[in-house]
Amino acid sequence: MSSLKFDNVYIKNSFSIAGPLEKNGQIKKFDLTMDDYYYREKTFEQAEIKMQRIVIDNLLLQNKLLDGDIDYLIGGELYNQIAISSYSAKYYQIPFLGLYSACATFVESVSVGANLINSKQANNIIAVTSSHNLNSEKQFRFPVEYGAPKPHTATFTATGCVGALLTNEKSKIRVDSATIGIPIDMGMKDANNMGAVMAPAAAETLARHLLDLKRSSDYYDLILTGDLGEIGTKIFREYIKRSYDLKLKKHIDAGSELYLDNQETYAGASGPVALPLVLFNRILKTNKYKKILIIGTGSLHTVSLINQKNTIPAIAHAVSLEVI
Repeated sequence: MSSLKFDNVYIKNSFSIAGPLEKNGQIKKFDLTMDDYYYREKTFEQAEIKMQRIVIDNLLLQNKLLDGDIDYLIGGELYNQIAISSYSAKYYQIPFLGLYSACATFVESVSVGANLINSKQANNIIAVTSSHNLNSEKQFRFPVEYGAPKPHTATFTATGCVGALLTNEKSKIRVDSATIGIPIDMGMKDANNMGAVMAPAAAETLARHLLDLKRSSDYYDLILTGDLGEIGTKIFREYIKRSYDLKLKKHIDAGSELYLDNQETYAGASGPVALPLVLFNRILKTNKYKKILIIGTGSLHTVSLINQKNTIPAIAHAVSLEVI
């Protein structure tokens, strides 16, 4: 069984930073925003490290906590060897678990953290993730200065950082359960069509989650997928209908909700920060949904393996939230 049930895990607070394009998108209010991609630093890498440090510092400040009050810092991003998270973690005296599931990393972090708290191995955990468009572009595609054209199926890596405090102290958001995904490889090789690569993994994890917990899709007021974008969302909905005979009551994809149509972001947003930016700054603030399933989606490729003509596996992890 790939699903875990939790009894005493809550999300107490979150903190978000949005990039220069994201702050002018569909969501109008974040905790902090960036005026440009450098964030008053000398490099894009230093800007992303700064984002993570500001988010962690603010979570500690909000909750009047010190480093020693946090049992674990858990998180990751898209950079080589998750170096951004490692470099930001070195400024704190907190045991650090670096994780990588590409754009599913935030949901993976919440799953691991919730399991530690539920098993009474921890009381307070910070889960953090980030992405930076220009760091990711040179990591997975080409530096922007190269001027490489992109097809409409491509997505646009979101810039921002989100952190959440997981705790055993009762709050308004309870972490109910998690489903750990399995890698799915449908034989695709196109790194400019990650929505199509990840859609079957999202469908598999949703079906597995409902089967494990003996729930129907109607159990949830909202199913929020990570960053399938416009193309991947259509495939996901068709795939889940044909392969599993599931009809979704209410489904939103974070990648389709972050930007405005006139912002020219191809098929929508991608990046591990896309889902938590939408979750904490739009979905939870509407007070419309009581039972929410978030499904983080990740394309598990590298430039080297793509250039060697390998196919692309994808992963999706799910976490069930209840708004009390």
